[in-house]
Amino acid sequence: MSNIAIIGAGLIGRAWAIVFARGGHRVALWDSQPGQAEAALEFAATVLPDLAAQGLLRGQPADQVLARLRVEPHVEAALADAHYVQESTPEVLDSKRAVYAELDRLAPGGAILASSTSALLPSRFTDHLAGRERCLVAHPINPPYLVPAVELVPAPWTSPQAMEQARRLLADAGQVPIMMRREIDGFVMNRLQGALLQEAFRLVADGYAGVEDVDIGLREGLALRWSFMGPFETIDLNAPGGVRDYAERYEGMYAGLFEQMQRRVPWGGELMDRIEAERREHLPADELAARQLWRDRRLMALAAHKQAVGGDPAP
Repeated sequence: MSNIAIIGAGLIGRAWAIVFARGGHRVALWDSQPGQAEAALEFAATVLPDLAAQGLLRGQPADQVLARLRVEPHVEAALADAHYVQESTPEVLDSKRAVYAELDRLAPGGAILASSTSALLPSRFTDHLAGRERCLVAHPINPPYLVPAVELVPAPWTSPQAMEQARRLLADAGQVPIMMRREIDGFVMNRLQGALLQEAFRLVADGYAGVEDVDIGLREGLALRWSFMGPFETIDLNAPGGVRDYAERYEGMYAGLFEQMQRRVPWGGELMDRIEAERREHLPADELAARQLWRDRRLMALAAHKQAVGGDPAP
């Protein structure tokens, strides 16, 4: 059992708290905004019974997991005995640099300092630190207690030992680390998601398909495979001779498509008016919150199914 400090207990921080408590760790929550950490604790108390009902608490009762969470009113107390720090403060470079100066000063020397940032490279907010070799990014997909992938991104000075220590702790907590070899804007997941979103916007902007039809293509098509296979395994299984055979058969087609994909469509103006109108036809604005709850419950069901069949079932 390790001591985990959650610094920033908003949407992402509270979700991380559940991950680590479920993994058997003691978790201290701190937030600079009064009442935020307490609200995170209340959120966990609401969500944990649903996770228990779906078999997603590793056989533990919800109250046992909840008992591992505590609120600390002072950041010094949250960090005092931490083995691992998960920082989830706002994505503002200057404030992130200031936060990390404090974390490096206050956290024990052996503690890993990991950021949930999705937009800032670790080199941009850790270069000034005496203990910068222990700093990295651990970027999740929200909520991480339902979506296990997490990107571990090193700065140029992050030590291999820090990366391995973070990988082992997160894997033991039930996450599936993506071990990046060096930093790049967007990391892995947002670069993949961004490429798909750009094409989705282009298809709608140029009048080839409507918003719902693009969503159907993912929801009822590609995503069914992608829920248990990545793109390289997908193409490895989609040609008789495997990945090389697929590339030889279809590279020419994709090369032609690539030439048509070089124009970026702005995500605003008349196009956004159209997209928003089509989405509101399918989902009125006052139903967004209820649909978000539906999404999370579907993710719970999917996570439970994948857990039941195992990560790599025999053919």
